[in-house]
Amino acid sequence: MATILSIKDLRKSYDDGFQALKGVSLDIEEGEILALLGPNGAGKTTLISTVCGITTPTSGTVTVGGYDIENDFRAARKMIGLVPQEIALEPFEKVSNTVRFSRGLFGHGRDDARIEEILTKLSLWDKRKNAIKELSGGMKRRVLIAKALSHEPRVLFLDEPTAGVDVELRKDMWEIVAELKQSGVTIILTTHYIEEAEAIADRIGVIDKGELLLVQDKNSLMAQMGKKQIEVMLTEAISAIPESLATHDLVLSPAGDALIYTYDTNAERTGITTLLNDVAQAGLVLRDVQTRQSSLEEIFVNLVSGEAA
Repeated sequence: MATILSIKDLRKSYDDGFQALKGVSLDIEEGEILALLGPNGAGKTTLISTVCGITTPTSGTVTVGGYDIENDFRAARKMIGLVPQEIALEPFEKVSNTVRFSRGLFGHGRDDARIEEILTKLSLWDKRKNAIKELSGGMKRRVLIAKALSHEPRVLFLDEPTAGVDVELRKDMWEIVAELKQSGVTIILTTHYIEEAEAIADRIGVIDKGELLLVQDKNSLMAQMGKKQIEVMLTEAISAIPESLATHDLVLSPAGDALIYTYDTNAERTGITTLLNDVAQAGLVLRDVQTRQSSLEEIFVNLVSGEAA
């Protein structure tokens, strides 16, 4: 697919010397969902704000659909929809007017059919005549998305879109994002919810201290960096791991009824066969064996702590 957003060596420094972005480079393909993960202060919101023209870059270039965000600001900004973290809406305005007004800001003519389509897709049509102040927090977030989609952008930024939203509504939001992707919208979302990235993203980007640590296909990332654990459950609990099993680097479960062995899925040999033979030689009787894949959250924690190379 064609690249729709291209970021080259983007840097943002402040007068006090703080570097919020340190040479970030990233190409995003049309129609994909990229989840940008990182702790507080990592540079996620600064990156989005810079691409959207809210913050001026110190150096580097950004093009959206071929338009430079500084030299062709209006054309570039027209390509972008932004759903910010903060819910900043006029509380006494009606839902339909709020969304219609945003469309007009980008120079688009009135299109009631388009507004109805957006509000219907976001389950807001029956709330179109309600004042914003009458809506729940989750519905207000849907209005923010409707506003961002009103001018028909090709790239949609979602900055912590499900922050403060309950689990059920969060899953609804994931479905909305999937539908937007089906319609051809490219989506970049920042999130603290690891399961969010795991559920809907095509690629995962990890940013920390203003640097992009990696950008990789989600499944490939988990396959390459994820580890598996095998849990050997015993028929009888033991108080300590036998010395004959010391070379396997095992962990005894708190209850003493299971041995936990971690191995690399990419290793030429996993050592599982040898382990099971040695367990039997040690006189331990197996009750069951289970395996567990490392979660994306564990991979992420390892990355930002510098444990993954």
